[in-house]
Amino acid sequence: MSNRRDFIKKTALGAAALSSVGFSGFAKEKDEKEEVLEFSSKKVKKPIVISTWNHGLPANQETWKQLKAGKSPLEAIEAGMKIPEADPNVRSVGYGGYPDREGKVTLDACIMDHNSNCGSVCFLQGIKHPISVAKRVLENTPHVMLAGQGALQFALSEGFKEENLLTPESEKDWKKWLEDSKYKPVINIENHDTISMLMLDQDGNLSGGCTTSGAAWKMHGRVGDSPIIGAGLFLDNEVGAAAATGLGEAVIRTAGSAMVVELMRQGKSPYDACKEITERIYNKHKNHKDMEYLQVGFIALNKNGEHAGYSLRSGFNFAVSDDEKGHRMEDAKFKMSWDK
Repeated sequence: MSNRRDFIKKTALGAAALSSVGFSGFAKEKDEKEEVLEFSSKKVKKPIVISTWNHGLPANQETWKQLKAGKSPLEAIEAGMKIPEADPNVRSVGYGGYPDREGKVTLDACIMDHNSNCGSVCFLQGIKHPISVAKRVLENTPHVMLAGQGALQFALSEGFKEENLLTPESEKDWKKWLEDSKYKPVINIENHDTISMLMLDQDGNLSGGCTTSGAAWKMHGRVGDSPIIGAGLFLDNEVGAAAATGLGEAVIRTAGSAMVVELMRQGKSPYDACKEITERIYNKHKNHKDMEYLQVGFIALNKNGEHAGYSLRSGFNFAVSDDEKGHRMEDAKFKMSWDK
C-alpha cells in the first residue's frame, strides 16, 4: 500500500510540475508573441533621408525636394548627391576634390535600390558626376562595377562630358603637398569626406548611394570603400541600410556596412549596430600603423525609420530629413577624441 501511495503522490507531484512548466511555457510564448507583435506594429517613420557630413544637408534638401515631386528614390538620391559633386568648395567629392599624388582627381561612387540592384564605378576620371554613371551601370549593364578607363568609356558612350576636375585651388594645395610629400589622411578636421546617403521612402523601401574623390594624395589607382557594395554601402530591404565614411581601408577590412546591417538583422538598433562595428574596427586597428590618423563612422537606418550614427573619433556629424523635424544636422556619438 505504501508503495502505491508513494506512486500516486509522485505522479500527482509530477503532473503538477508538468502543469506548471506547461503554463509558464505558454505564458513565455505568449509574451514573445506580444513582443513581436508590438515591434511589427510600431509606427514607421517615413520617408526619411540621412547622409554624412555638413555637405549632406544641401544634398538631403535636393533629394527631399525631388522625392516629394514624385521622382523615384534613385532619381532623388542621384539629384541630391550631384549637389556636392558639382560644388568646388567640397574638396572630397567630385569637381574640386583633392587629387592623388600625381595630381589627378579620381572618383568612386555606387548606388543601390531596394531590390539589391547595384551600380558602381571606381577610379573614374574626367566625369563630374560619378553617381550618375553608377546609376547607368545599374540600369544599362549586366554588371555591378566598372573601373578606370572602362568606366570612362562607358560614361562617354552614355553621353557624359569629359572635363578637367582639378580646380586651381586643389592644384595649388597639391603642389604645396608635393614639397614634403607626406601621406597622412586627415578626415573631418575640415568636416569633409565621402558623402553617403540612405533613404527609407514613403513605400517603406530602402535605397542608398555613396560618392567621393577619395583620400587626398593617395597612390594613383587607389580605390576606397565607397564604391564597394558591402563596405561603403549595403542594404537589405527586409532589415535596414548602412553606409560608411572615413578611412576606406579600415572599412574594407571589416566589410563594415554589411556587418552593421547584419547586426540589425539580429535585432540590434541602428545605434548599437554602428557602435559595435566601430568597436570591432578599433580592436583590429589599435596597434596598426593607421591608428594615429584613423577615423571611421557609420550611419544606419532600419525599416522602422529609426536612424543613428557613430564614429571612432569625435567630429562626425550627419544630415537628417523627415516630415517631423525637417532638415537638420545631428552629431554622432563617438568612442574617443582626437587628442587620445
